[in-house]
Order: sequence, then structure tokens, then C-alpha cells
Amino acid sequence: MVESSIVIILFGSFIGLLLMGAPITVALGVSALVSFLYLDENPIKFVQIAFTSVGSFPLMALPAFILAGALMEAAGISRRLVHLAESFAGPVTGGISAAAVLACMFFGAISGSGPATTAAVGMLMIPAMIKRGYDKGYASAITASAGSLGIIIPPSIPMVIFGISAIGMVAPPEAIARFGEFQTVSIPKLFIAGFAPGLIIAITLLIMNYVSCKKRGYHGTSDGWSSHQIIKAFKEGFWSILAPLVILGGIYTGFFTPTESAIVAIFYTLFVGVFIHKELKLESIYHSLETTTWLSGRVLLILFTATVFGRLLVENQIPAIVAESMLSITDNLYLIWTMIIAFLLFVGMFMETLAAIMILTPVLLPIAYSLGIDPIHFGIVVVCCLGIGFQTPPLGENLFIASGISGTSIEEISLRALPFAFASIVGVFIIAFFPDLTLFLPRLLGY
Repeated sequence: MVESSIVIILFGSFIGLLLMGAPITVALGVSALVSFLYLDENPIKFVQIAFTSVGSFPLMALPAFILAGALMEAAGISRRLVHLAESFAGPVTGGISAAAVLACMFFGAISGSGPATTAAVGMLMIPAMIKRGYDKGYASAITASAGSLGIIIPPSIPMVIFGISAIGMVAPPEAIARFGEFQTVSIPKLFIAGFAPGLIIAITLLIMNYVSCKKRGYHGTSDGWSSHQIIKAFKEGFWSILAPLVILGGIYTGFFTPTESAIVAIFYTLFVGVFIHKELKLESIYHSLETTTWLSGRVLLILFTATVFGRLLVENQIPAIVAESMLSITDNLYLIWTMIIAFLLFVGMFMETLAAIMILTPVLLPIAYSLGIDPIHFGIVVVCCLGIGFQTPPLGENLFIASGISGTSIEEISLRALPFAFASIVGVFIIAFFPDLTLFLPRLLGY
């Protein structure tokens, strides 16, 4: 009886506040505090749980990666990566839009953010596609869709948040008795595991892009590939290409942790921007710090309140009740995966990604354990599903950014983005149903 009452109070007040237009941080915090008072808990516990949530070492990677991404754009690193991708477009059908997907992969490997990737790539690629005769809506849609790769290709800010949310959660004893020991969750494992799924999503987008461009008659250049242009772009972008290699190479070889790699990325960018490209000015460094402060503060406030919300769910056995009710419908792994993916896609349309991860991880991870799903594999699927939310209305941040760059309406871009969302969903099902695609690389590297 207490469990059902607390569910009604917790979720009722949360949804009610959202419908009233309250920011998600306020909705999470107020609903959690009301539930604490209903349970006759000391409100000081609320503050203690919230304060502990922002005191973890891995969380230091969050502002550091945001700052690294902002500095790389100011230092000209992102622009050179986009030019390199564009030089490979050539005579292939839909070549320049395929280059936009590749550019998002490159930039995603240094930014860890979907909206940042869309903004950095879109500023250069959307006008370039329009100049080649592409429809504004299509150019915006492919860029917004590929921008989601920014959180799937490691390093990834949502993966850091999932890691922090899941690290303290242990598998239920009955799941261990049935399936054996589960591997522990760590951010380096998530980063390594995310590489292959990122490629799978990118391939589905490239296939859909090729089919769409062939249908629309978007051909490549008539004069073929220019080896001179490719070599020139490679020379200009040499230090830019080294950025993801340094960051990911250091993590994968175990030379430094993800948190340390973010600091390495900052110093690498400062060195390249000041001494090699000579484009990084004091004003742009100040602007990057300002952006980082604003974004980090926003994320930490959500983390602050979402951790308390999640703790209430766990302490009142709500995840166990959800898992039991889901398993009572069916114990077929593929059907449950389908239900989880459909639920995550729905949530991703309406809720900010980081908040969704922090709220849903305590609810869904016990279900994954009870089905014998590897927690690293599960985390990657969660991030991929919520990444699609960046390209779907009504909350798709990438759509708003692409709309601002091209001057096209959200409605038109959303309509053009639907086939790419479908392609990404197909990719997510492939990743979910074939766990070895995600886990082979961590195993290969000894994790």
C-alpha cells in the first residue's frame, strides 16, 4: 500500500509539475521532497543524498569534455575535420551528405555531445549541401540525425552519466544465482563498447542517405575525386585527426582514465589552437569557459535532484515491482527488449537525455539483470535509444539547432528526419539483439 501511494505521489507530482511548465530540475526536486515529507523522512537526508551525487571523481569528466568540445570549435579543429570529410565526397551519390555523417562521427569522437556536434558540423555542411543543390530541409535533417552520433561515438557525456548512475547498483542475488556473476560497470568499458554501435548507427544512416539521395537525384561532383584536395585537407587537418586518436587511444590503452583524458584533450586543444593553428584567442577561451559553466551547472542541477528521485524509487522497491510486472507479461528476451526500446524512444521524445538516464537507470537496470543482460550492453542500448530523441520532435534539440542554421521550419525538418530516425531504430534493434557486437571490443582489450 505504501509503495503504491508513494508511486502516485512521486510520479503524479512530477508529471503534474511538467505539465504546468516547470523546469525538469524543479519537477524532480519538488516531487522528491514532497515524497520525503509524506514518508516522514528528515529533509536533511534529501540534501545529503543530492550532495553525494555530485562528489564523484568520474563526474569531473563532464565539465572537462564540455570545455574540450567548445575549445576545439574555437581552435578550428572541428572545421578542419569537416573539410577533411567533405574532401572524400567526390562523385558518390549523396556524397556530400554522407560526408556530413562522417564529419559528425569525427566531431563526436572529441565532443561527447549531440547538440554540439550538430552545431559544429551544421554551420559548415548545411550551407555546403544547399550550395550543391540539396533541399534545405533534407540538408538540415541529415545533419540533425547524424548529430546524434555525438553521444554514441565515445567519449560520450551520457555514457559518463549512465556509468555514475549504475556504478553503485549491484545485480540481485537471484539474477546472480541464475546467470552467474555480472561484470562491473565502468566508464572506460562503456567508452570502448560504444565504438562498434556508433559505427552501426552511422552505417544505417549512410544507407538511408544513399537511398534517399538516389531517389531525389542528389549526385556527386562530375569531376570525380581530387587527390590533391584530399591530401591538402589531410595536411591541414593532421592535428585535428590526432585529437580523437590521442583521447580514445589513451583511454583504450589504459594510459589514462576518461576523466584524465578530458583534461588531456583540453591541454592538447590549447596547444594546437594557440601555437599551431594560431586561431584560439583570449576572447574565444573566455566564451568557451562561459558555455562550459552554463551547461555544467544545468547538468549538475539535474543530477542533484534526479539522484534523490532515483534513490526514492530504489528504496521503495519500485524497480522490482516494474521488473516483476514486465516479466509477468512475457519472459521472451526479444519481446522485453522491444518493450524497453519502445519505452526509451517514447521517453526520449519528451525528456532531456541526461535526466532520463538518471531517472530510468535505477528502474530498468534491475530488469536487465533479471534477464541476464550485460549491464555494459544495456547502457549502450539506453544511450543509443535516447540519442534518437535528439532528432525527433517535440524536444529534439538537434532539430532546433539545424533549423536555426538553415532557416527552415521545425515541421519540415522533422518530416525529412523521419526516415533517418527509422534507420537509427533499426540499428538499435541490431545492437540490442546481438550483444557480441557491443561486447567483443571490451573483451578483446581485456575488460
